[in-house]
Amino acid sequence: MNDGVNGVALAVFIFFFLAVTVMGFLAARWRRAENEHSLDEWGLGGRSFGTWITWFLLGGDLYTAYTFVAVPAAIYAAGAAGFFAVPYTILVYPLIFTFLPRLWSVSHKHGYVTTSDFVRGRFGSKSLSLAVAVTGILATMPYIALQLVGIQAVLDVMGVGGGESTNWFIKDLPLLIAFGVLAAYTYSSGLRAPALIAFVKDTLIYLVIAVAIIYIPIKLGGFDEIFAAANDKFTTTGAGGLVPAEAGQWTYATLALGSALALFMYPHSITATLSSKSRDVIRRNTTILPLYSLMLGLLALLGFMAIAAGVKVENGQLAIPQLFENMFPDWFAGVAFAAIGIGALVPAAIMSIAAANLFTRNIYKDFIKPDATPAQETKISKLVSLLVKVGALVFVLTMDKTVAINFQLLGGIWILQTFPALVGGLFTRWFHRWALLAGWAVGMIYGTVAAYGVASPTQKHFGGSSKEIPGIGEIGYIGLTAFVLNLAVTVVLTFVLRAAKAPDGVDETSPEDYTADAGDPGVQKELTPTH
Repeated sequence: MNDGVNGVALAVFIFFFLAVTVMGFLAARWRRAENEHSLDEWGLGGRSFGTWITWFLLGGDLYTAYTFVAVPAAIYAAGAAGFFAVPYTILVYPLIFTFLPRLWSVSHKHGYVTTSDFVRGRFGSKSLSLAVAVTGILATMPYIALQLVGIQAVLDVMGVGGGESTNWFIKDLPLLIAFGVLAAYTYSSGLRAPALIAFVKDTLIYLVIAVAIIYIPIKLGGFDEIFAAANDKFTTTGAGGLVPAEAGQWTYATLALGSALALFMYPHSITATLSSKSRDVIRRNTTILPLYSLMLGLLALLGFMAIAAGVKVENGQLAIPQLFENMFPDWFAGVAFAAIGIGALVPAAIMSIAAANLFTRNIYKDFIKPDATPAQETKISKLVSLLVKVGALVFVLTMDKTVAINFQLLGGIWILQTFPALVGGLFTRWFHRWALLAGWAVGMIYGTVAAYGVASPTQKHFGGSSKEIPGIGEIGYIGLTAFVLNLAVTVVLTFVLRAAKAPDGVDETSPEDYTADAGDPGVQKELTPTH
């Protein structure tokens, strides 16, 4: 690892960082509406984004700096088992093709800003809505923290900040500056900022991967040499391999399936979706977003390249930034570092906006100030978006990085438990609101307790997200097991509550709300939140 500062790479990184900072602030004037003091404008970009803007926004939202760093890092450490991220992003698109257009239509009709808005309107239950909102906020916080971890990894490799410095101010100043810039332009421009910056972020990432997948193998003697070196490492160490071991295949499959089910339960995924101007934009995006899965597969191969290049790091998250430092000319290493850094800013901004919208609409307005005006809602969301980022920053600066990673894994277990209420509610009103709440509680409790009992070499508790499945004996993804328990409790209790004629909530939606497009007469032109 370079002990000094890589001046050329740092200069290139700063250039791109300043460019996207200017874009972030200018975004406040981009597509500005007359009524800009509303969550529709600040938090959803006026619900006006077309196919390409939505594609870049969703790509910037889902394929983050953490993805750029962690997926190849998993390949570097564990071999083919780390490729689970590739099949799960392939599985997710047919899944979301079936339900996201329905969510867009009903949300557009009733002015829903969050998934909790929909759950409250569909089932007439503020308690269930609150459960979904709290889950979304809790699951998003460590995800934001991991974006800051990605920036910090790049800064470490460039020789600025981080490292072994005992002076906290010198150590963390670059990260604090990046955080301050992110907070400022998110507060000023809302969702328009990450939407505009996503163009730069994705262009840089595609450029870096295209160059890396050609240039690095040439320098290392070809893919034969790369796979041979990786195979030698795994054969010697006994950890991982080029093919998942038979004992780990059930874990691989359940982790991929559970992650696919969970991905679009995250608030930031839904926020980017609801910013689209029509349901056809959503449908088109489900057909072209798999291009990112192709990119992800190529990105994952960088883990094997790091092995072949002889990269030695104690923290696996530094493997890919260090690979770029070692293999690329300094100026292009700066471009690669900028791609990772900007790849952290875009999703962090969207995530903080999504978490803030959940708090404002489903906690502040539902339980604290029901008569809040749109301008007051927007003001609260802006303030909460700052607090969310501050919380993530404190998390990164005060806790070990493995803790942040494992809490993000726990967040995936949690967010999957909102699937029955959200996706189930989009297709049927049969589930009883109390049964959904009970199922959610069972899934959350089991998932948390099971994850707490998992240890790792670096962490006594919350050391992973896989554990033996009760009654089966195979090691599987805890989130999927919790989801099955959640669904079973929901179905059984629904039968019981329906038989007992327990009072049901009022459904404010109608069947045609789920299929209408923006141009249909039944869809409101001026969105009025239904509360």
